[in-house]
Amino acid sequence: MKKVLVVEYSQTGQLSAVLDALLAPLQADGSDVVVVREKLQPLPAYPFPWPFWQFMDAFPESVAGEAPELAPLSAESTREFDLIILGYPVWFLSPAPALMGFLRSDAGRRLIAGKPVVTVTACRNMWLMAQEAVKQELREAGAHHCDHVALVDRGSALATFITTPRWLLTGRKGAFWGFSAAGVSSEDITGSRRFGLALRTALKNDDEKRGEPMLPGLRACVVDDRLIASEKLGRRSFRIWSRLLRACGRPGTPVRRALLAFYLVFLVSLIVTFVPLSMLLKAALRPLLRKKLAVARAYFEQPSGSGSSRLPLFNE
Repeated sequence: MKKVLVVEYSQTGQLSAVLDALLAPLQADGSDVVVVREKLQPLPAYPFPWPFWQFMDAFPESVAGEAPELAPLSAESTREFDLIILGYPVWFLSPAPALMGFLRSDAGRRLIAGKPVVTVTACRNMWLMAQEAVKQELREAGAHHCDHVALVDRGSALATFITTPRWLLTGRKGAFWGFSAAGVSSEDITGSRRFGLALRTALKNDDEKRGEPMLPGLRACVVDDRLIASEKLGRRSFRIWSRLLRACGRPGTPVRRALLAFYLVFLVSLIVTFVPLSMLLKAALRPLLRKKLAVARAYFEQPSGSGSSRLPLFNE
């Protein structure tokens, strides 16, 4: 009997829906797998939908990786496990603070030390820098990162720049004014079942002990190389502004809120002016950077990769 611990944080419920589909084959009768789900609970809880200024005020600490206080883990989650699955959304190109709180806690590090870990994220379209931060935490804890699953909103960058904030600030994610619904599609969420089927087979064969990926050939991790440079630049910019804003005081202070308002105007102006120009420049240079982009894409798609050779085996 294999034991799997799932540690998750899902503010909107999207990530939990992905995990529901992924875990269904592991929880099916006769699977010989015991699944324990631990839902992280920040203290105090983050609101959803977000009040606008509270949403903006979460930016500096999220980027800095400042972890919130978490409710204690349940007694059931403190056992020994054969596999750990970590599910998290991306906030401001960073892992959700609740996950960072778990990864930096003594209890969290004890649970994942020496264990195979599968990470799962569901977000708008940029997750590379957040996953790099998670990988660093896993290395420092002595965990073995064996697989990564990344599901993204398939809408265009322009469309999701409108639909995602609308969802977070109002709770409404449905289609409107010609825009498609926000978030990962229901088809992609349902399709997450294939990862659970593959993990069930892998656990039955003791593959989690071999140190090799268990989800290759299932399109678990597809990188859009057009966004790599934007993510790196955005992450550097976010870090600078995070330091400036945190230097102004804790969330809610008047000076910090004034600087946040200035930053918001700056950010929107940048998106409207610089981003389109940079996209044109990147498109023009793309033929010259093809090899470099291929190397970067292969790196960020590790360890599970974007291949599809095993899809027919696990598409029930």
